[in-house]
Amino acid sequence: MNSGFFKNSGIVYVLVLLAVAAIVFSIFSGPRNNNEVDLTSVADDIKAGKVEKINIQENDITVEYADAKQPPAKSRKESNVSVFQTLADLGVTEQQLNSVEIEVVPRSAWSDWGTLAITILPLVILGGLLFFMVRQAQGSNNQALSFGKSRARMFSGDKPTVTFEDVAGAEEAKEELTEVVEFLREPEKFISLGARIPKGVLMVGPPGCGKTLLAKAVSGEAGVPFFSISGSEFVEMFVGVGASRVRDLFDQAKRNSPCIVFVDEIDAVGRHRGAGLGGSHDEREQTLNQILVEMDGFETDTNVIVIAATNRPDILDPALLRPGRFDRRVVLDRPDWQGRKKILEVHARGKPLATNVDLEALGKTTIGFSGADLENVINEGAILAARRNQKQITMTDLQEAIEKVRLGPERRSRVISEEENKIVAYHEAGHALMAYMLPEADPVHKVSIIARGGAGGFTMFLPEDDQTLIGKSEFEARLAVGLGGRVAEELIFGDVTTGARGDLENITRMARAMVTQYGMSKKLGPLTFGDKEELIFLGRQLSEQRNYSEETAEYIDAEVRRFVDEAHQKAYQVLSDNIDKLKLIANALLERETLDAKEFAELLEEGDAVRSDDPVSRGGRSAKESLSSKDQEDTPPNVVPPSTAPLPA
Repeated sequence: MNSGFFKNSGIVYVLVLLAVAAIVFSIFSGPRNNNEVDLTSVADDIKAGKVEKINIQENDITVEYADAKQPPAKSRKESNVSVFQTLADLGVTEQQLNSVEIEVVPRSAWSDWGTLAITILPLVILGGLLFFMVRQAQGSNNQALSFGKSRARMFSGDKPTVTFEDVAGAEEAKEELTEVVEFLREPEKFISLGARIPKGVLMVGPPGCGKTLLAKAVSGEAGVPFFSISGSEFVEMFVGVGASRVRDLFDQAKRNSPCIVFVDEIDAVGRHRGAGLGGSHDEREQTLNQILVEMDGFETDTNVIVIAATNRPDILDPALLRPGRFDRRVVLDRPDWQGRKKILEVHARGKPLATNVDLEALGKTTIGFSGADLENVINEGAILAARRNQKQITMTDLQEAIEKVRLGPERRSRVISEEENKIVAYHEAGHALMAYMLPEADPVHKVSIIARGGAGGFTMFLPEDDQTLIGKSEFEARLAVGLGGRVAEELIFGDVTTGARGDLENITRMARAMVTQYGMSKKLGPLTFGDKEELIFLGRQLSEQRNYSEETAEYIDAEVRRFVDEAHQKAYQVLSDNIDKLKLIANALLERETLDAKEFAELLEEGDAVRSDDPVSRGGRSAKESLSSKDQEDTPPNVVPPSTAPLPA
């Protein structure tokens, strides 16, 4: 019987109605005459001459009376006993019996089948319902038992969809994993030299850097089965389910060896043991224990390689990271500009790019982007080109896509007053001019007062090269650039707004890091202060443990304030000495709304030609009165250093 047929609850209701109807029919289908008498009364009526006719059908007897007003009566005789003998024994003479018409009616086959159907049909329907209920119960039991089965998805290696050619910007990681592929293809080459292939490979890196993609590429290159599962899929609400799923996963892997088992986000089950609330031995720890046993237990001769991915290697249990389990740690960091260029080339395959598209230039302008971000840039550029009914993706589309991915979409429809627009222009001009005047600061890439995403305006900076080390002078320059917007408001309007909120948060955080993490304070020396504490069970940093005295805390606060004050003084001095250039940039922003790097440089080269009767400077003071009734808020975009742009509250 097809169990899927019973999944429709409407069928169940129909069966219930049929069963009830059959039972009701069987109850009420019989004769409604309740005038039933015994054979003694029938014999007396025959003796009295009241009976006109007797119908005999097996053991059922129907008596019809001569008086038409008297309804027929029913009676029954004993089985295997003649009705005539019974009546004779009751004193009915042969003459009296001959005066009554007697008819023997044979029972028809249809009547037998009808009686049988009426009797059996309710039982059949009720049996069907009982069978359905049992099947449902069995299905529930099977479902409950299936909790312990692995939910890993298996991909055969016959038709690889991803290879190493599809992975760019991670050359060192590919070299490390190439040995895994060679072992799966030619294990004899390693075994003959007594080499042991790593049991597990742990891929570490921030989100979007290609950990999962690289694992798929290993499977595609090796041509072996590939089991994929997430760490969170092991643990359920039932005790022991996680460990059972681990056992089932590795049993499947051993049956299909050589193969690869990929566990994504292994930190979901691989956290430090004993870190639960109260140090309890919870379900997650049982799952981790089973993983440890399966990876390096008594059975060590299986060609099953475990690849895991995480962006939190610091919280993994040390037993997972020891040799014999995850022997290798492959780091996938954010790509450099050459890697970003190769990633853009991979994602641009098959897309109609215009001749003016320069992927190398795009790679240099996307500092800090991950592989997922770059894929999104190409996709957003294609969407913008399609929206404009273009046949090719142009450089302009891709540059706008970069800004959209980094800062959010443009909001040209946002209504802003003339006074607020002037404040935004001077704010962004202050950032840009400070970056231009300080040689340690990153060059200006673009300045705009167009609202984009959550920002009312932005200033983008483009470092000349990828940086991994930042000097103290560069930090001080970034502090001064971050305060340029606020200082510009002070100089032009004589007041400050809430537009610098994001700037103040960033420079305070940066100055405190200079003192407590990088040892850049002469007064406190090359020391670090404060241990970052986190509750591993809860999975995030909750506080900083103070390992210094109250007196040292006062020194730290004083040094942080000193760095910020010095940056503020530098910004005030630079902008005061170059206030004509500040007004020139703000005037250009009010006129054009956006300045790219080339336009910005050309504008400052012509700074000597700024007119003294600048309309912006004449109207700048009028904005002061509007600030009393309009608060502004700043939301910095995700750039380094973060630029600012005031927004109306």
